[in-house]
Amino acid sequence: MPRFGALGMQEPISPTPRLAFFASILGVCLLGLVDYATGYEVGFFVFYFLPIAAAAWTLGPLHGYVVALLSATVWLAADWYAGHQYRHLAIAVWETGIRLLAFLVIAYTVATIQALLVKERQITDELRAALRQVKTLTGLLPICAACKKIRNDEGYWQEIERYLAEHTDARFTHGLCQECAKKFLREAGVNPTIRARGADRSD
Repeated sequence: MPRFGALGMQEPISPTPRLAFFASILGVCLLGLVDYATGYEVGFFVFYFLPIAAAAWTLGPLHGYVVALLSATVWLAADWYAGHQYRHLAIAVWETGIRLLAFLVIAYTVATIQALLVKERQITDELRAALRQVKTLTGLLPICAACKKIRNDEGYWQEIERYLAEHTDARFTHGLCQECAKKFLREAGVNPTIRARGADRSD
């Protein structure tokens, strides 16, 4: 069953979603170790964008948010155990909240871009399929002034119905307009006016 993200669009499904999710979590943990080893003086939090973006791109926004939350937690733990002493606990909460917000924005933005690209590809495929079904006639068509036949590319004259049926998706049904119907009745020796009056009386 297809999954749908926050935008109502179908989420991209990785061929190995568990492996991709595990790789993102492992990447966050490795970044946390490097962040701890380099100390709190070195700004390292931007590198957490990489596993967050990878999870959001391959698995959708939900997994991106989970990795973003994990990244903020790991960053706080690495910063804390690296010896960063905050004057107040509120400052630590504020710093973590700011980073979590940045991580969530990255996850949402990447997932939105991916969903829009998927939607664009679907629309493009639908347009190409529709264009393949459309046949158009362009240029000058040589047509007989008397019998109204059209000369095809091979030089043969074809009835206009057959020519259009071969070169477009149009189909034809036949009938008589009023002028041709009157002409046909006159040629058959029937006065069309008398016939019309008779038809009115019969009604």
